[in-house]
Amino acid sequence: MYYYHCIFVLSVLATSLLGGLAKQSWEDMRTKHSWNAIPRNWESLGRPPSGTTIDLYIALKPQHENALVDTLYEVSEPGHPRYRAYLTKEQVAELVVPRPVTLKLVHSWLEHHSISSSSISMTHGGNTLMLKGVSVTQANTLLGASYQLYRHIESGETVVRTVSYSLPVALHWHVLTVAPTTSFDSPRTQWQTPRTRNRSDRAVKSTSGEPATMLSSRAKVDSVTPSFLRWLYDTESYTPNTQGENVLGVVGLLGDYPSPTDLTAFMQKYRSEAGDATFTVVDVNDGGYDPTHPNEEANMDIQYAEAMAYPIPHIFYSTGRGPSGTETYYMSWLDYILDQENVPQTISISYDNEELSLPREYAIYVCYQFAKLGVRGVSVMLASGDDGIGKGTCQKDDGTVRFRPSFPGTCPYVTVVGGTTDYNPEVAAALSGGGFSDYFKRPRYQEEAVTTFFQDLGSRYEGLYNASGRGIPDIAAQALGFRVFFNGNDQEEEGTSIATPVVAGIISLLNDWLIMTGQEPLGFLNPWLYGRGFQSLNDITEGSNPGCGTDGFSAIAGWDPVTGLGTPNFRNMLEQLF
Repeated sequence: MYYYHCIFVLSVLATSLLGGLAKQSWEDMRTKHSWNAIPRNWESLGRPPSGTTIDLYIALKPQHENALVDTLYEVSEPGHPRYRAYLTKEQVAELVVPRPVTLKLVHSWLEHHSISSSSISMTHGGNTLMLKGVSVTQANTLLGASYQLYRHIESGETVVRTVSYSLPVALHWHVLTVAPTTSFDSPRTQWQTPRTRNRSDRAVKSTSGEPATMLSSRAKVDSVTPSFLRWLYDTESYTPNTQGENVLGVVGLLGDYPSPTDLTAFMQKYRSEAGDATFTVVDVNDGGYDPTHPNEEANMDIQYAEAMAYPIPHIFYSTGRGPSGTETYYMSWLDYILDQENVPQTISISYDNEELSLPREYAIYVCYQFAKLGVRGVSVMLASGDDGIGKGTCQKDDGTVRFRPSFPGTCPYVTVVGGTTDYNPEVAAALSGGGFSDYFKRPRYQEEAVTTFFQDLGSRYEGLYNASGRGIPDIAAQALGFRVFFNGNDQEEEGTSIATPVVAGIISLLNDWLIMTGQEPLGFLNPWLYGRGFQSLNDITEGSNPGCGTDGFSAIAGWDPVTGLGTPNFRNMLEQLF
């Protein structure tokens, strides 16, 4: 009865408010977000070509603001009565439905600006309106914006964006963000060709992938291959049993896609019994797929996901921005995947942006979309970055230094993978991204682990990071010296880009066992990892991640912002699931 009373009151308020707004102008605008200057590494090319249109996403605040995250924790925390009781696509939509007054206000505003109702649809799991094919001129009027064509100085990619946009004052409380507007996102791939390293102390110089001879202190391996990883993380004796129920998804952005020919050559050399490994390609928003012109990022991602999880089925999502580069990569892919009735149980993403390079409310919105995947039982793995705690001097516009953690990894609802090297024991790889979010507060599952780290850190780097922010990474894996096939060549690459599909492959094996035994998959991993799963990991206590002109954070016993809780031990993790 109380619920229906509240709905009645809201309806009355909405009618009253709309009546009031009808008597005043929708032109009472206030800035929603703006940059002081064109974001770093971008340049303006002037107005976009005549006739350019934009698909605008209007993210609406939900009626029950905490319902999504509360439900995510309920289905993700071992011991909770709803643990692994995942939701369907339709149930998620009900969970995030906007207030009736919000919908009425927004539709009234759009009607005032002559936006055709036929061009408006609900998307992104139930709390987003998409306006299809809005002209740039109309978007400028609607949002008090000045859209231009911008080019990324390093990649040459062009996008249609504005450095500022506004909304009517009456909508600020109802609308979280509008995109694409000020989100100058050009995701970075987290791999690199290895810098010259001193190999004189390598234990072996072989590409066979067999474990190297151990040294008295710690062992080094010349090349990281599937057989080495499967031995190191104890998956080699496990044979997956599911018949297509369990799927591993690998996300490609930036027009990246892999070569099936290179995958075959890679598997034949480094995991011969899996020479028939293959993958399905899904083209998302004009991502494209030309197997004769592969990309190194996509190749290494699919090769190591397959190497760890074969013969579990793999899907590669080739994701684009759409015509004229008007959409954001993250929203393009999330829009697609959240609309699917069936989604992969495990997903690997090896791209990121510096968190501070994106608008806060846009980052929050994207993060909520990942939470929707977790509620549906998906384990999402993201790379922590390859620049330690930040690239270069990390100076802000005002001259102050701020560490630069990577987004979407700073989102509390995904699992972030850092990097290690060597073995017996493994140590932190210097490139391993880590740090603390400026946008997202520390999640409750991290409270004890991060507090313990700060007790060791003391006042070091005070003021250079947000001590109350979400810490990354959560877990780690080997990140240096990988053998990868590209255009028929066997070459070496490194980065958390490859560590991420390695961990995703191991999680997919755990999901395989759960499904085989009639159970639900792991879903959002972090509450389990920090609650008890950490006991099954290999704790990393040596190394650091320098950056921003500093020595970076140090790996210590327990969690740290270099290697997280440690690296996987599949058999120990499997025992934790019993």
